[in-house]
Amino acid sequence: MLLAACGGSSSSSESSAAPAGSAPASAAAASGEPITIGAAIAQSGPAGIADHKDCWNGAQLAVDQVNAAGGVNGRPLALDVTDIDILSPEGITAGFQKLTGDKVSALLSPFVIIPPPALDAAAAYGAPYMSGDTNIDAQKMRESDPAKYGNYFTDPAETYYGAGLPVFLTQLADSGKWTPKNTKVDIVRGDTAYNKNIADATIAAIEASGGKWTLGEVIDITAGTKDWAPVISKLKASDAGVIMVDHWIGAELASFSQQFAADPVKDALVYLQYGPSQPEYLQIAGPAAEGYVWGTVIGTGNTSEEDKAFRAAYQAAYNVDDTTMGFVYPAWCYDMVNVLANAWKNVDPADFKAVNEFIAANPTNGVTGFLDFSKGATPVYPDQVADAAAGVTHYFYQVQGGKHTTIAPAGDNEADFVAQPWMQ
Repeated sequence: MLLAACGGSSSSSESSAAPAGSAPASAAAASGEPITIGAAIAQSGPAGIADHKDCWNGAQLAVDQVNAAGGVNGRPLALDVTDIDILSPEGITAGFQKLTGDKVSALLSPFVIIPPPALDAAAAYGAPYMSGDTNIDAQKMRESDPAKYGNYFTDPAETYYGAGLPVFLTQLADSGKWTPKNTKVDIVRGDTAYNKNIADATIAAIEASGGKWTLGEVIDITAGTKDWAPVISKLKASDAGVIMVDHWIGAELASFSQQFAADPVKDALVYLQYGPSQPEYLQIAGPAAEGYVWGTVIGTGNTSEEDKAFRAAYQAAYNVDDTTMGFVYPAWCYDMVNVLANAWKNVDPADFKAVNEFIAANPTNGVTGFLDFSKGATPVYPDQVADAAAGVTHYFYQVQGGKHTTIAPAGDNEADFVAQPWMQ
């Protein structure tokens, strides 16, 4: 029933390499008492459904692979999935308390919109909490009391979307693949704290660029925007060389993409923050998606053998392809299950303190990159660390030929940036 709900099949483990630290695929089938991961997955709320389903699918694929390879010291893994309202403190607390009441060995969630209730519920329980919150405020909360929140392990903060954009723009301009018509950057800013943090970091990076980039208009929007004409009118009046749409909902970014492509700001480079990673973006935007650039700090590459093996296994398990799979949370939640499995191979799953200490002290390699949770949040390349082998990768993609194609960082890209359709 779980696999059916995820849209997958248990045959997925046959088509990919076993995860690091697992037994060979020919190992005896896992038996005995399962080690259960409690997954807080939004299934019925108004936001986050696509990302949460991606996480569920990625986690289930990892569970299937670990179990097919003999489990963890002979014990199978299992998911205990509960629906969660990620938009209210009460809903978040209820979801996490339901899982802790089930006596799970770990907690997993792609993200919640209001992190403190989740951190507090997880801290009171003590088991490792593997998250993809991408939230600087949650990270500061952990840093303020590491003794209490030391079981919270997460991805890089959203601020790197802002700090990393001017770096990407400079590298792209220096490469000769793009010549900006002016230095001005307009920001279309969403109404969540997440989007405001990204905008603030972008503005700070622009101000620190020494005049390489300058701030143009900051245009505020609200979630649920359907008519983008007023926004596009302001963008045309500003006529900036770069437009950043700082919004995370794929369907709404698809609507923007269609309306902007029909009436564009000529020669402006348009960057959409994160949302195109959700499968619905390409499905809704259709041909109008061509050329748009977007990024993520926990993406799925397509150059290494590990990247390709993961894509092949995931696509076979869930009957998707490069145009219909998610590019963020499948890989991240797959990695989080394997981090847990690696820890449990070495310490008793019931000893939460020992498991948390092991995860913090023992970095691992995953599909998203090098996972070092010594400080709670894994670092990101190239924004925090200069070596790609020392952090997860901040990928930039461009829709080329109807597919998401990695264009940065250099050396891990599938193709170079190409002029967007509205550019000369």
